[in-house]
Amino acid sequence: MLVLSRRVGEQILIGDDIVVTILDSRGDGVRIGIDAPRSTRVNRAEVVEAVKESNVAATTGDAAAEDELIRLVSAPPRSDLA
Repeated sequence: MLVLSRRVGEQILIGDDIVVTILDSRGDGVRIGIDAPRSTRVNRAEVVEAVKESNVAATTGDAAAEDELIRLVSAPPRSDLA
């Protein structure tokens, strides 16, 4: 990890086409601006982690729903549907 000290208005270059600019410094937080090509995804780490957790939760079925599906699939066909 590269650790740098920068002042408001100063920039950091990443590769040839990504520019990080220090916009403001307030107490314990720093506002930055990121100029990158549209093809480069820029996301906050906590948002990416929340999406991953949400995706895992969406694919995890609960036992009651699973039991009901098994019951429906294994039930004999109904004669009143003809």
